Amino acid sequence: MANIKSAKKRIKVIETKTARNKAIKSKVKTAIKKVDAAIAVKDAEAAKTALLAATTEIEKAASKGIYHKNNASRKVSRLAKAVNRIA
Repeated sequence: MANIKSAKKRIKVIETKTARNKAIKSKVKTAIKKVDAAIAVKDAEAAKTALLAATTEIEKAASKGIYHKNNASRKVSRLAKAVNRIA
C-alpha cells in the first residue's frame, strides 16, 4: 500500500480511469454483439443500423485512446465486411 500522498492519489485516479475504460469497452462489445446477432438472423436492415451505432461507439473509443486507431479501424472494417456479405 502506498504511503506517499501523491501515490495514494494516483491509485484513486487510476481506479476511476479503469472504470471509465471498462465501461466504454463494454459498450463497444455490446454494439458488436448486436451487429453479429443481426447478421446471424440475416436481417440486413437491422445489421446496417446496428453497424452504424457500433461504428460510432468504436470511433469514440478510439478518439479517447481506449483502442488504437488501427485496432478500431480493423473492427469497423470486419463488421462492415460481414454486413455487406448478407446485404
